[in-house]
Amino acid sequence: MLMTQDAARAARWRGFHAYLDVAVVVLVLIATNLIAHFTTVWASIATVPIAAVVLVALTRRRGLGWSELGLSPKQWKTGSIYALAAVGLVLAVIAIGALLPITRPFFMADRYATISAALVASMIVIPLQTVIPEELAFRGVLHGTLGRIYGARGVFAAGSLLFGLWHIASSLGLTANNTGFSNFLGGGLFGQVVGIVGAVIATAAAGFVFTWLRNRSGSLIAPIALHWSLNGLGALAAALVWHASTS
Repeated sequence: MLMTQDAARAARWRGFHAYLDVAVVVLVLIATNLIAHFTTVWASIATVPIAAVVLVALTRRRGLGWSELGLSPKQWKTGSIYALAAVGLVLAVIAIGALLPITRPFFMADRYATISAALVASMIVIPLQTVIPEELAFRGVLHGTLGRIYGARGVFAAGSLLFGLWHIASSLGLTANNTGFSNFLGGGLFGQVVGIVGAVIATAAAGFVFTWLRNRSGSLIAPIALHWSLNGLGALAAALVWHASTS
């Protein structure tokens, strides 16, 4: 009887700590987002990568295994196969979008107006400052901590929603800095609000797909590859569209 009570008490404590882990991860992500977008330039560069590493170290110390974080070497082969398929699909879609006159203006983002800027962003800034840290934080740490409590459905629902909300701050200037979105939605308050809501929905949907890849392959390699191809190849396509339109 005493052993049964001890086991029940231990189970309750494990459950409490699992919920506490999720709460800490979410609070760290909120703080990271605010610091990265509303403080200094250096904070915008370094905060997300540092926070991702800290979260991985913290959850490892809390008992999450490498497989729960999507970092197990056993899944590298499967993750690489899914990664190649994802990059190939995105490359085809981006190429079609950049070539079609109706969708080409949406690639005209001011920050990628030159080939050199797009190359630096695609090969250095996007993977190191955005893609890898975000995937470590969301499809790694958040995925692992949520999975211990809610299972796959909870991971898909909560993880995707939080990933969408994560992009509110970064979408504040969406219509002002993109010719296609500005022409389509307008540059006023209404256009800005619609742009933010659209960005949240789009990134939540992307988060759902990233989570599916993470679940399917068991590895972070696949969602990292898809995330990079959407951002990195998109940046290169934007530069090529700018170059073609001005030459």
